[in-house]
Amino acid sequence: MMLDHPDHGVAELAEVLDWNEHRVRAAIDQLADSSLLQDTEPGGGRLRVISPQLALDSLYTRQQAEVARRQEELTASRVAASQMIAEYTASSNESEKYAVERLVGLEAVRRRIGELVASARRETCGFSPGGPQTPENRAASRPLAEAMAERGITDRTIFLESLRNDPESVEHVRWLISLRNEVRVVPVLPMRMYIVDGEVAMVPLDPHDSSRGAAVIREPGAVAAFLALFETVWATAAPFGETQRRDLDDPGSLPRALLRLLAQGYTDEAAARKLGVSLRTERRLISDLMEQLDARSRFQLGQKAMERDLL
Repeated sequence: MMLDHPDHGVAELAEVLDWNEHRVRAAIDQLADSSLLQDTEPGGGRLRVISPQLALDSLYTRQQAEVARRQEELTASRVAASQMIAEYTASSNESEKYAVERLVGLEAVRRRIGELVASARRETCGFSPGGPQTPENRAASRPLAEAMAERGITDRTIFLESLRNDPESVEHVRWLISLRNEVRVVPVLPMRMYIVDGEVAMVPLDPHDSSRGAAVIREPGAVAAFLALFETVWATAAPFGETQRRDLDDPGSLPRALLRLLAQGYTDEAAARKLGVSLRTERRLISDLMEQLDARSRFQLGQKAMERDLL
């Protein structure tokens, strides 16, 4: 309407649209907030509609800046969480003082998770790295998920994007969603983690091998830090039903995650494990990156990634 009648004010627009003036002003405010309107006079007395393409470019730039900011927050939170895990596991002999419980072995961990779920009052949330879920893990989680659903306890879980490559894991996640749980995915997760009611956190004793055991932490400051890490990752994660993000300009995409791992010195094997994909898939992704950036070697790939501010 404003494109067709650029000289119309609030009163004229309200008359043509058959709206009250309050509704027209609210709509104009929304357009201005989205950078779709621009002052034509120094005093702001008249607004005009700007090019939709320019507005979309401006909106895209702001969204990219916000994603980059959240990525920086995630990196800082991940470093802080890793330091905290090291401090707590190193002080296991003072577990009573710091409210840390050490669990050794996978069976002990699963048993304790069952007890924590039984005590949950509101919500559980966590990271589930490792890519496709094993049949044993799926079978172990079903009774817990059903019990939580019956009690109205919700769960938010973040999986790796590579889980989508396994039909049985996809079916399991859809079943979890059918119980009114929320599931999102990211290319890389820092570690395995489980939080109950924002009061108890369970993290692995060894971030690289969660089967060795876990630490159960109740100290409020530590749990708050783990919960902040989860919320930061959750904010940038994609809902499970969305298409995989493969745009190189998207900081949250799989190619960008792989570039960061390589820049950190990960070997192909380690990067593949971190992404939850096969070594063959990881090397294919590297070949795709080299082709996109016109790089003839991995060294040149790093150079070109730096030149484009992809790291």
